Amino acid sequence: MTPIKLYVGLGNPGGQYEATRHNAGFWWIDQVAASNNSPLKLDSKFLGLVGKLSNSNDTWLLKPNTFMNASGKAVAALANYYKILPEQILVIHDELDLPAGTVKLKKAGGHGGHNGLKDIAAALGTPEFWRLRLGIGHPGDRNEVVNFVLKAPTKDEQSALDGAIDKSLSILPQLLSGDFEQAMLKLHSK
Repeated sequence: MTPIKLYVGLGNPGGQYEATRHNAGFWWIDQVAASNNSPLKLDSKFLGLVGKLSNSNDTWLLKPNTFMNASGKAVAALANYYKILPEQILVIHDELDLPAGTVKLKKAGGHGGHNGLKDIAAALGTPEFWRLRLGIGHPGDRNEVVNFVLKAPTKDEQSALDGAIDKSLSILPQLLSGDFEQAMLKLHSK
């Protein structure tokens, strides 16, 4: 059982993107940082906001500052520097294919059109990293996807997303110990 050593929340930097659906991964990292007294600081070497979990010397939090489509640069920079393997990385991201408020944990797989995941897989040379998929729903028309992810969720969607983030934070102890079977059982059961 290999524990997660790097938690990467995906999003876009800048105030105009802060409240958008595409920044759900950033929200997750912010919650973990706040609840674990683990401040994030801008680190130009790792191209993002970086912090250590307060209860661990070798577990990192990262919010890439490279914009979504170039997230892999930041992930690879930190992972390579600290010799973190792809299977020790958890990428937290918005997921169009899940209803708002749904949260799923999985290892590896395709990118499903998510440019952040695509760039991370390319930068790491493998898709064999963990993903925490935060459902944001789908606009119903693929031509509306870009517009949809770059807008704020409705009040109900935000409430559902906040609930999904809270639920997923409850599996942090299992992620830190590498007990993914227990994490998935806890997260995916009603």
